[in-house]
Amino acid sequence: MVGGIRGTSFPQGLAVSRCHQPVLILRDVLGFRAKEVADILDTTHESVVSALKRARTSLELLSALEPAPKPNSDVERMVVERLMSAWESHDVDGVISLLTADVLLSMLPTPLEYRGRQHAAQFLSIVAFHPGRNFRLVPTRANGQPAFGFYVRDPSGPVSRATGLLVLTLAGEHVKRITRFDNSVLPWLGLPRVLPD
Repeated sequence: MVGGIRGTSFPQGLAVSRCHQPVLILRDVLGFRAKEVADILDTTHESVVSALKRARTSLELLSALEPAPKPNSDVERMVVERLMSAWESHDVDGVISLLTADVLLSMLPTPLEYRGRQHAAQFLSIVAFHPGRNFRLVPTRANGQPAFGFYVRDPSGPVSRATGLLVLTLAGEHVKRITRFDNSVLPWLGLPRVLPD
């Protein structure tokens, strides 16, 4: 396993220290628990937690440096269209491929947050994309950012009912954050609570 870590390459200029890279890969990429990582690397649990915290902070700072594409640019449209298509077709891998490594999914006003691709994939697979739930996303903008009115098709009739608003924060060609607001904000954006199919 450790030999595989040595062969893993990070993008040039990545500000994650060489001593923190194995911890980051074992925890956030391969999904080992902190105790398991400590055993593999022959170190303490506390050292693993500290190294992971520093590595994640470095990644957050790096992703913050990548600017969002210009509003309504070709890049922004491409990301939004790909995300919309993947979301509506329940394509977890397609959605995940568009997310930054440190993506944050949050659901306001509830205090639910999912950080990182692995947790986002688990949330999408288990909660959001469960069988029988079909979506319609209506593109809009909120606070200058790309957003979607989020609708679920009603199985008892030819309509889709609003369940909220998804606001995207982009970093280059990726989505850095998806924030869900409840459907009370939709009228402010001129979006209906019910869409005919």
